[in-house]
Amino acid sequence: MATKTEPWLVLSLLLMVISFCMQHCVHGESQVPCVFIFGDSQSDDGNNNNLPTSAKCNYRPYGIDFPEGPTGRFTNGLTAIDFTTQFLGFQRFIPPFANTSGSDILKGVNYASGAAGILFETGKHLGANIYLGAQLINHKVIYSKIVIKLGGSEKAKQYLNKCLYYMNIGSNDYINNYFLPQYYPTSRSYTPSQYVDILLRRYSQYIQQLRQLGARKYIMVGLGLLGCTPNSIATRMTNGSCVQEFNDAASNFSNKLSSLVDQLNANFYADSKFIFINSTSQSLDSSLGFTVTNAPCCPSGQNGQCIPNVTPCQNRSTYVFWDSFHTTQDVNRLTGTGLYNAIKLYLLG
Repeated sequence: MATKTEPWLVLSLLLMVISFCMQHCVHGESQVPCVFIFGDSQSDDGNNNNLPTSAKCNYRPYGIDFPEGPTGRFTNGLTAIDFTTQFLGFQRFIPPFANTSGSDILKGVNYASGAAGILFETGKHLGANIYLGAQLINHKVIYSKIVIKLGGSEKAKQYLNKCLYYMNIGSNDYINNYFLPQYYPTSRSYTPSQYVDILLRRYSQYIQQLRQLGARKYIMVGLGLLGCTPNSIATRMTNGSCVQEFNDAASNFSNKLSSLVDQLNANFYADSKFIFINSTSQSLDSSLGFTVTNAPCCPSGQNGQCIPNVTPCQNRSTYVFWDSFHTTQDVNRLTGTGLYNAIKLYLLG
């Protein structure tokens, strides 16, 4: 089951969502009881802040358009999943696992970690991160606390059956693993087809473990155009063109993830729903106001992140990319809109 937001639909969808939220979200009526977020820097909202890693962004100019300033989000403001949870009616952002003390974990937890991947070793040349398997371990900790809060595992699972499980991961298994042969042997050990099979086999195992903890509604996000990031273009010196090898790998992963979603829906059709989401960034063009597509808004260092305390571009709404890897808040708003539209259509009906 695949969904894609076309450019001519995005703005009208955004207006529809804003109108809906004006009627419902302001009253605190969330459409699902909780959201659990698994992923990488596209969704991280502070889990990497205290880790020994260069993959962290709790400094300016990150967060320049976020009410609280820098929080650990790898963008100038809100992430796509931030927008989606707002559209779903949550009055507060889903807290990072690293900072759940005092938080209402019954609303959900964000486990995402910058530079993390499906594989343990992915991104480790940058320092520590919380790979998908460790994120699941963290979720088990939260699950145990929810069991205590609700008075038993059966009551906990009945509650969690209604929640959303958002999974957006896999980019780093390529850009911070497979395509970095100076650090990782994977590209010498596996063909691209063999490698994606390894990734999705591991991914599927984690899905099965989540099901044992009550998860029934899943959002599984495909990879964007990895070869079109400013970092990919700069490191491969393509004179502004996308790196086709990277895009082919991302497309292969997404196609097979979509097939996995179909398989999961067939196997668990009686009690579970899985949706596959295409990246809306593939549909961005100048008609939506994004005129700068291959350069970062903030001057970025060697690792592709904003140089600390540097002055970013002023016309941020015209940029697709905030730094050399991550999209701007304006792009994230459109992505979050498409995501919410898919959730409402396939999971909330």
